[in-house]
Amino acid sequence: MYARLPKERIGVAIGPRGEVKQEIERRTGTQLTLDSETGEVRIEPGEDPLGALKAREVIHAIARGFSSERAFRLFQDDQLLEVIDIRDFSGPSERALVRLKGRAIGERGKTRQILEETTGAHVSIYGKTIAIIGTAEQLAVARGAIQILLEGAKHSSVYRFLERKRREMKRKFIERRRIP
Repeated sequence: MYARLPKERIGVAIGPRGEVKQEIERRTGTQLTLDSETGEVRIEPGEDPLGALKAREVIHAIARGFSSERAFRLFQDDQLLEVIDIRDFSGPSERALVRLKGRAIGERGKTRQILEETTGAHVSIYGKTIAIIGTAEQLAVARGAIQILLEGAKHSSVYRFLERKRREMKRKFIERRRIP
């Protein structure tokens, strides 16, 4: 099984003294071989074939701009990774892509920060993509907010949407805890 990393993300996947690579191998029971010239990562599965899939997902998260600490959340069974291609909203225009990335980041990172705080998910805006790590419910809310933002909604409308969804998530959480 193979994965690919941008050259500038190889160092993050290896980590200081190879610690990140070793941690991925240890937690998934796989053997990773990184080619620093091409960015190709070969994943050799161990006894558990699901370990190789988990390793590929963690490497994909690192490739999409997440720190190793945030990518390691994917080792938890309830955590998922979703990648949104900004070009689906910007078309071929490079200017539109840059503008939409700016909308998703917000002034001094405000929009991304609000997205993370209200949903509990982690968001990375890197290259031509926006990646999200979180539970299925967190992903659904974050994806919805990002989509309406990229479709041109005002930031204030997106913040109201997020606040409403956060209240709904909180209410559902409380209801689930009440039911034995």
